[in-house]
Amino acid sequence: MKKLTAFTTAIASSLVVTLGLSGVAKAQEYEWPRLLVIATPGTQSGSFASTNGWGPVLQAETGTTIRVVPEDSEPMRFKRLTDRKDIAMASVSASEMATQTEGVGGYAATKPAAQRVLWHHNDTPWGHVVAGGSDIKTMQDIGRGGVRVTVGVFSPAIVAAMTKGLPAFLGMTPEEAEEKIIFVPASSYAENCRSVVEGKSDVAYCAPISSVLSEMEGAPGSIRWLDMDPEDKEAWDRYLDYRPISIPTRISLGVETAQGVGGLTSTFVYGVPATADVDFAYNTAKWMHQSYDAYKGSHALAARMSVELFRDFLDSTPMPVHEGTVKYLREIDMWTDADDEWNNAAIELMDSWISAREAGLKEAMEQGVDTHFENQEFLDIMAKHTEGLAPFRSRL
Repeated sequence: MKKLTAFTTAIASSLVVTLGLSGVAKAQEYEWPRLLVIATPGTQSGSFASTNGWGPVLQAETGTTIRVVPEDSEPMRFKRLTDRKDIAMASVSASEMATQTEGVGGYAATKPAAQRVLWHHNDTPWGHVVAGGSDIKTMQDIGRGGVRVTVGVFSPAIVAAMTKGLPAFLGMTPEEAEEKIIFVPASSYAENCRSVVEGKSDVAYCAPISSVLSEMEGAPGSIRWLDMDPEDKEAWDRYLDYRPISIPTRISLGVETAQGVGGLTSTFVYGVPATADVDFAYNTAKWMHQSYDAYKGSHALAARMSVELFRDFLDSTPMPVHEGTVKYLREIDMWTDADDEWNNAAIELMDSWISAREAGLKEAMEQGVDTHFENQEFLDIMAKHTEGLAPFRSRL
């Protein structure tokens, strides 16, 4: 930790010299918080590495002290952002944000809280990886029976992707999947991915931009990726029933073995509580845009934080954007009245989910029902309150 702090301080100091008085001028425009804590997935993730890339630039230009906190548990990162409030913003996938809002899986018993998108982080590609010497050659081979599939229990969204989305893509019923697929739990992202090269599992769901994948690719035997054909519309329609914010793609980022292979894009954003200060969101969005040239070279994923890529994301996202960000985007003609329509609808939908889940939790507690995500009696109460609410789904 001391080495990382010294390294970060050294970078920040050098950037002050490089950027000169421009950073001082920007710092005087807005009184930044003395400490800005940003949470990301674990230290092996691209989110952690890229945030540590642009964070020192923000620190040098504004004077705020940046602290990047790796938090591998998605539910804990959500709790720290919205309940404990010991972090100001968090890197989270748009699909995870939807899952958190809807109370899916492990989020069923979490305290409901509305969030907003502050800025685009990266359009992370994901795919299914196997060991280089595996006899599993295609996605369809998974359905032959007896195949071990890793399930990252640290993320309810990944649990849904592997236990429901994957079987659906293969045309399997839940019953068939339970009979034919052996699900192997993993407690962290790195453990999840490494499982295939350590012989603990056959198939894992990973992002090829992660440093752990570079490590795996360079190991004896290397790795391979299973093609999820973006043109197989029927398979993707079934998959999107469980991962509705995913976008089929040909992977073009990350390790060489993944290039050109069919997978999906899961966009990561920097999220904040809906109650986040408007001036903070506005000035952070402004800095993200105006200082892009200063930080885009700090990490490959930092280059994905341009306002142009953010604008592309806004054309399909169903997740609401913070009013401070909207204010800035409108000033630079990157937000229209049409955007207000879908964003207001997204806010209304999120608020409806939060209200319904709050009512469900209240009823369960009043009846003395154990509010645990594996307690069916509790889940039935929540289902009663959320019945009829539409799930968040990409606007394609």
